[in-house]
Amino acid sequence: MALQLRTRTIGVLLENPALHRAVADECRARGFHVLAGQLDGLITDGPDPGGLPVVFVDRTGDGDSVVSTNVAGAAAAVRHLVSHGHTRIAYLGGMRTLSTQGERHRGYLRAIGRRAGPEVHDLHDETAAERATIAVLRGPQAPTAIFAAQSAITIGVVRALRRTEKVVALVGFDFPGADLLEPAVTVVAQDPVRMGRTAVDALVERIDGFDGPPREIRIPTTLIPRGSGELSI
Repeated sequence: MALQLRTRTIGVLLENPALHRAVADECRARGFHVLAGQLDGLITDGPDPGGLPVVFVDRTGDGDSVVSTNVAGAAAAVRHLVSHGHTRIAYLGGMRTLSTQGERHRGYLRAIGRRAGPEVHDLHDETAAERATIAVLRGPQAPTAIFAAQSAITIGVVRALRRTEKVVALVGFDFPGADLLEPAVTVVAQDPVRMGRTAVDALVERIDGFDGPPREIRIPTTLIPRGSGELSI
């Protein structure tokens, strides 16, 4: 399709506000409108819409994908907790149907060795995570540390720790506002700006005619110690 016939409109369907903002800013900088309607292409963390060039962000799919180094990031979180003497590290994760959650669980298993604690999967929101955390903390093998594999789960864990007044180390994966709590939450941080720019780059290449096989682009994560992950036994 010739450039002058295009709508120069890109749909953005993302749950993560920071990613959405980064993608929208980059689209506008390139002269694309970010609207619903007749679209040239789509950037999403949901299912494949079909019929349009599409880039998946923070998910893998049947098109180009821009995702974090989830396995390495989760492994780094667990090794960090191990370095502070923790011997029972629980894993609380989201829906196993999500590729990112599977990858973060693999990272946990890669680094945990014999220090594995309880594992809880398929937590779909903060309330479920809070309940699961309380159950784990009251169980027969209560953990000394928790790795929360998703932002919403980290919120639930923090609420549970406050309710139970338990002193348990915590590292969360990508938790906005982690520095505002006391103690501040140690996180494995994604890079939403770089992810957004990379997704727009990939989508514009597709709009301009690139028809190669689907690409999977990995953006490095960063472990940010802030206090909660440095609590020692």
